Amino acid sequence: MAKKQNRIQVILECTEHAASGQPGTSRYITTKNKKNTSERIELKKYNSILKKYTVHKEIK
Repeated sequence: MAKKQNRIQVILECTEHAASGQPGTSRYITTKNKKNTSERIELKKYNSILKKYTVHKEIK
């Protein structure tokens, strides 16, 4: 019998990129444990278009 998996894939999108007016998007795919972290996550990741570290929030 297979175990129920608690880890799910989530997409992180840059919060500052939309306000900058530049084309394109900065997105990352990562996993999280939905049992331990039920709320949406926020991580600082590198945005190659803006060339700096920005806050990336989980989207659905």
